[in-house]
Amino acid sequence: MNFDEQIIRKGSKSVKWDQAESLFLTTDALPMWVADMDFKAPQVVLDALKERLDHGVFGYAFQDQETQQAVADWLKRRHGWTIQTDAVTFTPGIVTALSFAVQAFTAPNDEVVIQSPVYTPFYQMIERNGRIVSTNPLKIENNRYMMDFDDLEKKLSRPEAKLMFLCHPHNPSGRAWSKEELKRVGDLCVQYGVTVVSDEIHSDLMLYGQPHVPFASLSDEIANITVTCIAPSKTFNLAGLQASAIIISDEEKRTLFTNELQRNGLSKLNAFAIPAMEAAYRHGDEWLDSLVLYLENNMKIAMDYIDEYLPSMRYMKPDASYLLWLDIRDYELTQAELKRNLLKKGKVILELGNVYGHEGDGFIRMNLGCPAGTVKEGLKRLHQAFTLSSE
Repeated sequence: MNFDEQIIRKGSKSVKWDQAESLFLTTDALPMWVADMDFKAPQVVLDALKERLDHGVFGYAFQDQETQQAVADWLKRRHGWTIQTDAVTFTPGIVTALSFAVQAFTAPNDEVVIQSPVYTPFYQMIERNGRIVSTNPLKIENNRYMMDFDDLEKKLSRPEAKLMFLCHPHNPSGRAWSKEELKRVGDLCVQYGVTVVSDEIHSDLMLYGQPHVPFASLSDEIANITVTCIAPSKTFNLAGLQASAIIISDEEKRTLFTNELQRNGLSKLNAFAIPAMEAAYRHGDEWLDSLVLYLENNMKIAMDYIDEYLPSMRYMKPDASYLLWLDIRDYELTQAELKRNLLKKGKVILELGNVYGHEGDGFIRMNLGCPAGTVKEGLKRLHQAFTLSSE
């Protein structure tokens, strides 16, 4: 668990490091954008993968009740949520699950409600499946996102609204919705017959001792309308293994969802995803507890630096994850100026806020899931970009 280790990722066909050159047309900028970490996976996962590799035969594989039980035990142990193992199915990623949920629970031209700014594939999976994005913009109060429940009810009450994508904890801000907020969302969706896909991929990375409240744990009624999406990918840095667990309590909804998986030929995980997921969820607690403490320190380093050296920049202190959402509206930069200053002057690659919807204009997202030395270097480059831009 040496999170200070600097691991060379270039040359590993990493989206974050290798594809940055073609996407951003730069070879010397520090990548702190796409949401994966620069840490090795836990040794228990590496050992499980090595054992599978050493077997030497890679024929067809399948997940079974043991895999489901590993998921159920993890949710009970980490979040106090008891589920039935037969409620668990699997997909090669949560974005895949979003698309299948749209196909399973809506028809063309139905509306899917999202709360912007939000994770870019929420928009993409709705629009690419011929459905309509219905936006319930989040409000900023005391430098923190809040839900606009009056507007949410208007959007959910429309007869065309059949599905809601809930991002919990929220990406890009790291906001974890409270039990009271979630209950209001759930009650509205029950009232108007709207199915909820709750993307809880960042839920294991709660910071500062705060608990995660699984949306479907609030009541049986809410569980019956909910598709919960989790994965070891963000938690243990396993995104490239493409394994997610989808929990659907209602049998009818689960059948609709699994029918879409089977129709698309995606009912099984790959031979490496299965042992990795099982090992992570059975034995990854100690590694994760250490990681969270390390991420909290990275957040402190970043927030203290911004307070001291970039007083015109604000941040939303996250409740979860390793992503820091930065408010740069006071700099009044055009998109072209922002890109130029980050890439050419600061030589750092961050996610621009407008990719999360126009409510993200004037924000940038910084990935702090890396060694503290990289965080410090990235902050220096951020300061260089914005100091030069304001002269």
